[in-house]
Amino acid sequence: MANSDCTFIAIKPNGVQPNLTGEIIEHFEQKGFCLIVIKLIQASEDLLKEHYIDLKDCPFFAGLVKYMQSGPVVAMILEGLNVGKAGRVMPGETNPADSKNIIHSSDSVEGAGEIGLWFQPEVLVDTRTVLRTGSKSDE
Repeated sequence: MANSDCTFIAIKPNGVQPNLTGEIIEHFEQKGFCLIVIKLIQASEDLLKEHYIDLKDCPFFAGLVKYMQSGPVVAMILEGLNVGKAGRVMPGETNPADSKNIIHSSDSVEGAGEIGLWFQPEVLVDTRTVLRTGSKSDE
């Protein structure tokens, strides 16, 4: 995809447990984004502390980590034109009082560095050819 980028999206436990995963993925796909990698994971405390390191001094940090460990998380990478920006807009409000807050999305393309925390390099592929042809080839 020309001018496309990738972003990290996580469906939080309160989105996974009531079986909203398919609906959430469908929402992104209907906007033209491609699902590149997906996995269901019970995130460890260490992974979550690293993931939310920028919030470590906030009073809600421990509760956030505990909440994210309360059930499985669906971690995924999406690709598409301006997917990083759309990934932040599409989930809606991030304040739990204003929404269900069921999705975490990287805050920018640069923030998609979270991908390396959640996925091992060997599961990541060069998707430029895969998306066009359905198979990987040497370009």
